[in-house]
Amino acid sequence: MIEEDVKVEEFESRVIRSEKISNVPIVFLHGYVFTSEVWREIGVLKMLEERGIPFIAVDMPYGLKSKCNPKTKDPDANVRLIERVIGKYEPVIVGASLGGYIALKYSLRNPVKGLLLIAPVRCFERELLEGYRKFNARVCIIYGKNDRIVSLRDMEELSKILNARLIVYENADHPAYLSEPERFRKDLLEFYTSLK
Repeated sequence: MIEEDVKVEEFESRVIRSEKISNVPIVFLHGYVFTSEVWREIGVLKMLEERGIPFIAVDMPYGLKSKCNPKTKDPDANVRLIERVIGKYEPVIVGASLGGYIALKYSLRNPVKGLLLIAPVRCFERELLEGYRKFNARVCIIYGKNDRIVSLRDMEELSKILNARLIVYENADHPAYLSEPERFRKDLLEFYTSLK
């Protein structure tokens, strides 16, 4: 596992990645109050490293605590950063909350193998709704039943629009992967292997 600072356009961002990036990497986009470190803390990156699955976890400009400067909430600037970091690969993107929103915006402009979204916010913006008609990537949505930020009804509606599988974690909050990290690791691995 490598941790490095990457300079992309005006941004300097911390990236945690596997030693080799090939095939279909899993790209992790954290939520607003988290950093890329959260994926290491819950054991996801170690699990992927042990299995030889390539990954990239990025500290995003929108992140309140992220190791990325300068900060910006501009979705287009955040998407551009991800485009440069991912490069030529067709990734599986894991996006939590605001990271899910950025993953959706990225996937309307770039090919993706799949999206694993954890309670994405702002997913019914007009641009996204118009883009969903052309959307053909596989999608899985994870939702914590105790979420007070995103409603189950919204996630059910989004899953219908995207023809996505919706997994509800009964005893989880908005960052459902923190409430049930073992189950999240299992669901991520199952989703990733189903795309091959």
